[in-house]
Amino acid sequence: MSDNTITSVDQLHRVHMVGIGGAGMSGIARILLDRGVAVSGSDMKESRIVLALRAAGAHIAVGHRAENITLAGTVPDAVVTSFAAIPQDNPELVAARDQGIPLLRRSDVLALLMSDRRAVLLAGTHGKTSTTSMAVVALQAAGQDPSFAIGGQLNRAGTNAHHGTGDIFVAEADESDGSFLEYSPTVAVVTNIEADHLDFYGTEEAYHGVFDSFAGRVVADGALVLCLDDPGAAALAERAVAGEVSLADGVRVLGYGSAAAVAAHPGVPVGAEILHDETTPDGGSVATVRFPALDGAPTLSLSVRTPGRHMLLNATAAVLAGALVGAEPAGLVDGVAAFDGVRRRFEYHGEAGGAEVYDDYAHHPTEVRAVLTAARNKVTARAAETGGTGRVIAVFQPHLYSRTITFATEFAAALSLADAAVVLDIYGAREDPVEGIDSRIITGEMTVPVVFEPNFSAVPERVAEIVGPGDLVLTVGAGTVTLLADEILRRLDGTV
Repeated sequence: MSDNTITSVDQLHRVHMVGIGGAGMSGIARILLDRGVAVSGSDMKESRIVLALRAAGAHIAVGHRAENITLAGTVPDAVVTSFAAIPQDNPELVAARDQGIPLLRRSDVLALLMSDRRAVLLAGTHGKTSTTSMAVVALQAAGQDPSFAIGGQLNRAGTNAHHGTGDIFVAEADESDGSFLEYSPTVAVVTNIEADHLDFYGTEEAYHGVFDSFAGRVVADGALVLCLDDPGAAALAERAVAGEVSLADGVRVLGYGSAAAVAAHPGVPVGAEILHDETTPDGGSVATVRFPALDGAPTLSLSVRTPGRHMLLNATAAVLAGALVGAEPAGLVDGVAAFDGVRRRFEYHGEAGGAEVYDDYAHHPTEVRAVLTAARNKVTARAAETGGTGRVIAVFQPHLYSRTITFATEFAAALSLADAAVVLDIYGAREDPVEGIDSRIITGEMTVPVVFEPNFSAVPERVAEIVGPGDLVLTVGAGTVTLLADEILRRLDGTV
């Protein structure tokens, strides 16, 4: 449980951050440093993120020890951590409790940092990082300088966080432990709602219910924006319009999505409607989108480079959210068109032996299905342009035993969208192994050729045995599988 004696960011002159190298924690550290707060921290290993934070002025130790909390020479005003990722017997957390130092969650600090800004928060089971990133780039292109905190690194900016000069704060709202209920958004976007993190919530009903509570956090006269193409988000929109969700006074409920989805939910006010869309030769999308919720109800041409129809929906949400906080729609559209992705979201690593290699963070069956569909579209477009052929080869590492057991059948169906697959063993992350359970509970149900390879170092060779010219290889998962993309390229190129 976090300490509630810290009620303003002005009370934080020096903080210590346990697990400072994580995607979320490092972003908070960057913003605190930019706001003049002295920052120290610890992480289990050196990394590019740790080196960058040191260069920005943070004092960081490798390894967790009680004495680290006074690394900068004085007792911190608070110790910050991600309670879900760091064990409560961590020596630095124990030392903080023993010394009466306030303990704060990352979300507590983020809420403090946003308290004097208009918050644009992007939530949902999938697509948070991509949509948040698009919103940031779109706002910047429209002449704004928002603060932002993202769970991934923007390719163009090379960072995951920024302390802006404007009064807008864009952030990813993580539902995994319910901590997004700390925030008070001016605009809240929900991209989708589908059961996940059942190790924390216990039931699908509880998971869906926390999004109802999040909707209730939108400030008076704010906006709740929901994707009507997703059944879970659309159901929340229907409940909100019907008064079944407790909303603050004056909150606008707005749906966005395809023309068919908009027509299927006539009771939900339309924020944005995709009238027509088509895939471009590079696998991206171009669409005609009408924005009834904006002044003049403009119809704009929206272009997206990143493959996948889900990315077009994300882009539509980003433009709508940016316009709702006053940015010029034409500039927002220009920003989305220039958006070149986020690290580990269909990230291109290179080409060797006539095959392209990409890496993606997808770790839920719906995400795996979406990214493999995008890969299929890209391979098909390339084959049409070159007159050649190509296959999609998935290299998948399941993340968490609980998630793998719950969704084994769904993972098998999603991975079977590839032409062939190499599946690693389960990456347990914070969970202990479950006796008798490995990735074969997935591979045993797959309908395409698949290799189960529990030896991590042998995976590149297994992939090289399968891949041919024109193929697209996609490493997929939230764990260490990302390390294999470049190793596979070297194997294909014959340099190892």
